[in-house]
Amino acid sequence: MNKTLGNIFKGDKVIWMVFFFLCMISIVEVYSASSSLSYKGGNYWSPILKHAGILVVGTFMMVCVLNVKCKYFKLATPILLAFSFLTLLWVLVAGQATNDANRWISFLGIQFQPSEIAKGALILAIAQILSAMQTDTGADRKAFSYILIVSAFIILPIVPENLSTAMLISVTVVLMMFIGRVPLDQIGKLIGVVALCVVFMLALIMLMGKEEVKVPEKQVLTEKVEKGEESSGALDKLLHRFGTWKSRIYKFTDNEYVAPEDYDLDKDAQVGHANIAIASSNIVGKGPGNSNERDFLSQAFSDFIYAIIIEEMGIEGAAIVALLYIILLFRTGKIAHRCENAFPAFLAMGIALLLVIQALFNMLVAVGLAPVTGQPLPLISKGGTSTIINCIYIGVILSISRSAKKKDFKTEKEENYAMAVA
Repeated sequence: MNKTLGNIFKGDKVIWMVFFFLCMISIVEVYSASSSLSYKGGNYWSPILKHAGILVVGTFMMVCVLNVKCKYFKLATPILLAFSFLTLLWVLVAGQATNDANRWISFLGIQFQPSEIAKGALILAIAQILSAMQTDTGADRKAFSYILIVSAFIILPIVPENLSTAMLISVTVVLMMFIGRVPLDQIGKLIGVVALCVVFMLALIMLMGKEEVKVPEKQVLTEKVEKGEESSGALDKLLHRFGTWKSRIYKFTDNEYVAPEDYDLDKDAQVGHANIAIASSNIVGKGPGNSNERDFLSQAFSDFIYAIIIEEMGIEGAAIVALLYIILLFRTGKIAHRCENAFPAFLAMGIALLLVIQALFNMLVAVGLAPVTGQPLPLISKGGTSTIINCIYIGVILSISRSAKKKDFKTEKEENYAMAVA
């Protein structure tokens, strides 16, 4: 029995425990936060059974991936990069809209976000570039140019429809370059250029972004037909998210005090109910399944699930969730340190940084320290293909931990033998 379990649960046991606890928290909190879905669908068990099924599929995929040797990941890189670039272009041209953002496509009956796959493909490519161009003094200066070129093909198509994901990937890329010992002067220049681009982008958003006004879709189409306007011009497609971004910036930077009785919950429902959820937790929380704000938060089971966690589990529960991600990052760092080759070390750290930074984004939004971004909490928020892909990312880390552990044990055995002979 123990041998059978050992064959299934291969890899670093700490990573397995972190994954297990995140999944357990996910099942409990998604079950609690999906009450509105249960009410609308008329089936109380359907949302959680679907989510649990996705976690089971994700776990199966994770076990399959952790049995793949790290060297074979390199072979998948060009295929994943090409697939990611083509599907990202597909999204821009004919993507399916959710919450006014074209981020989804359907392929062979499966709906998914190409950006989820693109993140992993880019990390694979950067890990290969950094490992192949390492010298005694750090990464070759040419590695910087190669990384920028590959990143541009992945990040730029994501920007128009999913700015927050593009920012998340960009931060991960910069941190990977720092870990990969890319010359600091090159990283410094890049940060400076990016800062200027951000300022220019913000100015463009504030100048060209239109104030969001909720008008019935039928009325909008009628007005466009009467004016002889096209239903979707190229410029409109490119700039249609500017209004949303402008509204979010205004809401986040507006420090004017608003009395509770004057707060417009219809206009700022997500932020308002998230704040109520956190404030009503009374530090210790209301207990699992006892949330009140889950019925008012439209994304209680996804983007704002951390607010529901705080409401139900209190500050201690929220701290435990944050601690799990911290453990994931530091444990992956220890695994990377044991790797004899640079590629698996950079790959493991890139994936861990991606997951942890996304989790940080989600938590900051939930507690009001960052603008609303639409980033789910990895392995906890309710999701479809994104949850499965995150499980695959964990599988990659576990695969690397297997080879790193073997090499570490082999090296230790050789050292002990040499000491005994001496």
